[in-house]
Amino acid sequence: MENHDDKHLSQLEKTVQQLYRLVVLLFFAIIIMPFAYMFFDDFKNLFKSSVEEEALPYEVGEVKAPTDAEEGYWIAPVVSSVENEEEREILKYGKELIAHTAKYFGPNGEISQITNGLNCQNCHLDAGTKVFGNNYGSVASMYPKMRARSGKVENIYKRVNDCFERSLNGQALDTNSKEMAAIKAYIEYIGKDVPKGEKAKGSGLKDIELLDRPASPVKGEEVYTAKCASCHRPDGQGMKNMDGKTYQYPPLWGNESYNDGAGLYRVSNFAKYVKYNMPLGVTHRTAQLSDEEAWDVAAYVNTQDRPHKDTSNDWPDISKKPMDHPFGPYSDGFSEEQHKFGPFQEIKAAKKK
Repeated sequence: MENHDDKHLSQLEKTVQQLYRLVVLLFFAIIIMPFAYMFFDDFKNLFKSSVEEEALPYEVGEVKAPTDAEEGYWIAPVVSSVENEEEREILKYGKELIAHTAKYFGPNGEISQITNGLNCQNCHLDAGTKVFGNNYGSVASMYPKMRARSGKVENIYKRVNDCFERSLNGQALDTNSKEMAAIKAYIEYIGKDVPKGEKAKGSGLKDIELLDRPASPVKGEEVYTAKCASCHRPDGQGMKNMDGKTYQYPPLWGNESYNDGAGLYRVSNFAKYVKYNMPLGVTHRTAQLSDEEAWDVAAYVNTQDRPHKDTSNDWPDISKKPMDHPFGPYSDGFSEEQHKFGPFQEIKAAKKK
């Protein structure tokens, strides 16, 4: 009996000791916790500040770059904001046709097979809304207009079909079709706020400095290999989507690319386009290519094989041909080679005279 009591007392002492330790720990925890929290909070704020500073797109103390809207560049109105449902659906369809032209009219087109593997927005980025991305900002305000290439007054229908026949290396779209009506409606809608006869700021392509030498296809191949081939592939045939019918990255030459009558076949247009838009994701503020790289890669791409278009009826007044139109005859004494690759300063000066 005595042994049992001793054992019970020993167990009680252990329990008391454990309770004592717990009370002591709680006491110190209550005393220390506010200091620990203050330390943790300072550490957390320090970490947060370092992350935020790392995420800043500009150096501390520098002025943040203004947005396109702040600088007065044309900004396309949003199609989804149109209240009238019927009008909104037509505009959405027009935008869809611009963005995914090959899905509807390409080699495996759902409507017809009258174009190559390209989409309109491969040349007119973001469905024709990107600043200096060859956008449609000034189309509604400037058309109808006289175009020297045809020597005639052209309307929006003609302008769209020029792209179908040249950049898309295909056939003209029926001007009475639902699709042409939707494309025209979309182009007119996004340019509706530009006054008639005026050119929207940031429309078309941004100018690039002329080289004092001919653009070099040899140097251009090096640029292409380093900065373009990962998307457009070493053979220039682009990269298809999982459906095997449309392109994620379009072909830059070959049967499913633009023909030699397209606007991008002029080396200056291609150079301007890639300088401020490629690699995909750059803008007119964040160009990655130097001027020389842009000119040279344009020369390289435009010396590769592509479809041919009969342009014998273009430029009825040959004196109005651009300085870099790649095909003669010309009204000046410069060679076809120089008109294609430059240098262009002499040609430009002769045109002014």
